[in-house]
Amino acid sequence: MYDWVLAFGQEVELIWRQRWSLMTVLYLTARYLGIIFAGMNIQMAVQIIPLKDAVSLIMYFALYWMMWVTIGILGVIMIARLHAMYQRSRKVLVLLTVVFMAIGVANIVMLTINMRYISAEQVVLSGTYQCVVSNAQPLRIIPWILAAVWEAFTLCLAVCIALKHFRELRQQSARSIIGDCFTVLMTTHTSYSMSFLVVFCFCLGSFWPTMSKGPYSPEILLYYGFLQTFFIVQSAVLGPRLILGVREYHAKLVIDSDAGPGMTSIAFQERVHVSTGISV
Repeated sequence: MYDWVLAFGQEVELIWRQRWSLMTVLYLTARYLGIIFAGMNIQMAVQIIPLKDAVSLIMYFALYWMMWVTIGILGVIMIARLHAMYQRSRKVLVLLTVVFMAIGVANIVMLTINMRYISAEQVVLSGTYQCVVSNAQPLRIIPWILAAVWEAFTLCLAVCIALKHFRELRQQSARSIIGDCFTVLMTTHTSYSMSFLVVFCFCLGSFWPTMSKGPYSPEILLYYGFLQTFFIVQSAVLGPRLILGVREYHAKLVIDSDAGPGMTSIAFQERVHVSTGISV
């Protein structure tokens, strides 16, 4: 919420007032789905409004699928970025789509199976009755492993094309706009990937056998609180900035008097124009 307040003016200028496209919809979905996810998590954790077991279970299922839908949306955003970075290569697009779909289908199957092992129960925490949802499925870690494979795959592709362009730019004495563009792309990509790594490590820790021995202890609840917080930062803050960062860079180019009207403009997937000398 704090980040939303700080970045709202920039969001209005670069997202709401711009021409709507697929990336606009993906940005807004990831951004505001994350805010809703955070609010529902607070309700589940603090029980501001007392809920029955059935209602808590429904809310948990909603959070469960919202989390993975958000991860899928961020995957589509990553495909668009890499497609642009590889100069709209059809081979790269097909490769990314096939890998993404294969991982997505496998995750949907595993997540559907996992839902059968989710249950809710009433417990007393700090003198109050609360509904706590548990998941005893030992294979629930597989979707996170597959998500980590996807993130590592896309990061490797981004690093490879960025290194290729940076090597080419070393031979040029003049400052290149495309070099600055790739710097922006890699900065946002790296921060997003590092945030996913933190979330993934916390998820691996949550599957440790000792975590199930005292699931309602203050330490364990605090651990899960950090896990949810880092996921919200990754999905609702750094994820949407994969788009917002590019649009902000383009806005600076428009203002910059050195980027005159005679330069070639190319679209970054959703009509975010980056002035370069190549066709993406």
